[in-house]
Amino acid sequence: MTAPDFGGPAATGTQYDLRHGGAEATVTSLAGALRHYELAGTALVESFGPDELPPAACGIQLSPWPNRVRDGRWPLDGAVQQLDITEPSRGHASHGLLRNTAFVATAHSAREVVLRGEIHPQHGYPFRLTHEVAYTLDDAGSLTVRQRLTNRGTRPAPAAFGAHPFLRLGEVPSEELTLTLSAATRIVTDELLIPTGSRPVHGTDGDFRAGRRVGTELLDAAFTDLAPEADGRNHHRLAAPDGRTVELWAEPAFGYVHVFVTDRFPGRHRALAVEPMTAPADALNSGSGLEWIGPGESLSASWGITGALTAHRPDRQEAAR
Repeated sequence: MTAPDFGGPAATGTQYDLRHGGAEATVTSLAGALRHYELAGTALVESFGPDELPPAACGIQLSPWPNRVRDGRWPLDGAVQQLDITEPSRGHASHGLLRNTAFVATAHSAREVVLRGEIHPQHGYPFRLTHEVAYTLDDAGSLTVRQRLTNRGTRPAPAAFGAHPFLRLGEVPSEELTLTLSAATRIVTDELLIPTGSRPVHGTDGDFRAGRRVGTELLDAAFTDLAPEADGRNHHRLAAPDGRTVELWAEPAFGYVHVFVTDRFPGRHRALAVEPMTAPADALNSGSGLEWIGPGESLSASWGITGALTAHRPDRQEAAR
């Protein structure tokens, strides 16, 4: 008798490799995660091994809510719903319901993979949805990620989504990079990182609009009031001292961006996630950014990563300064 195939020997399941336009990427079936992405030999995201669970949620899909739900509790039709607690240190339900889900490929070529993950009715979320994600490399090696969440049930379902990529620029330490965010407002949180309000970033250390060095300070904060550029997208950038950049762009549906600087990423003194999100933490309670998707309807949006990898070489006059 032939043994059944449960997705290959790797702990993160099937590894979907993409190669096009001078870029390479690997996506795992577990959580539909972006495990590796490099352009012209330069790593643009933090990576992890195929037999390692994604550290600090590295690269995973966040759905049907991103970030946290306070105490895992939220109201629905006058009844309190209790989600499973997945962040025991703070007592919250964190990062949705797909973190331990094996996605199935519906299409795979050298330049694209389309994966589908199923959300079934469960503790605290009595809805049936399908989350589809497509990773595509274009001719320049840039990566586009398209997310779509479809309601397969018979009543409207509350939903939001996001993703958790950790950006990097080759071997440059994250603390030496300069971060630029197109965000005018920071979400204020309590000691358990649940939103309590918001404040303008102007005049504060949370103002990254003109670029600020990442440094060694830890950060776990969401931002909004994003300012789109001429192409209608929001752009967030990391720049190395030599002028190279990596950029995460997102369509306007991603009205929030979460920045997470941690000292707990294996092999890195600091690692930095720039997370596009359609809603902030605790959206199931606050309603901020939350969408109610009707039966058969979908919520969809795209984001992507690109790099400008030509280093700036100072002329003699600059070098003498």
